[in-house]
Amino acid sequence: MASLIGEHTARIDAKGRVNIPSALLRQLPEGAVDKMVLKADIYKKCLILYTNEEWNRQVEIIRAKTNSFNPKHAAFIRGFYKGTAEVKIDTGNRILIPASLLQYANIEKDVYLFGQDTKIEIWAKEVYDKEILSPEEFAELAKEVMGGDLPLL
Repeated sequence: MASLIGEHTARIDAKGRVNIPSALLRQLPEGAVDKMVLKADIYKKCLILYTNEEWNRQVEIIRAKTNSFNPKHAAFIRGFYKGTAEVKIDTGNRILIPASLLQYANIEKDVYLFGQDTKIEIWAKEVYDKEILSPEEFAELAKEVMGGDLPLL
């Protein structure tokens, strides 16, 4: 799968649906719209939308690194699966976000959909605006994470 990219704004309708922008839809693999997984992020108050193929890859990583008979691993597995829902992109290019996930991510109306490599993050606008790094903060983080000077950035 190609890398998903782009930052898009959208609105949640009264039924809890969000329109997936056509720019992101074009980047999804063929057939991906029929079955996707939406989950609460374990690090930040946002949602993550995975293609079924990418979700299965994530699950295989979890399976390979955990033992459900180990109590700490079992707690991690429960936390990983908490807040997951199977979704489908409907004919109006929308997904229905369960109320519990809208509440988790503090989503009320305006959202950002952010293509991030193999997933799409869905953020409440107010939360995302607080989380985004300034260019200077990002430059410092890039040096720390990637090391040294980064001529491509």
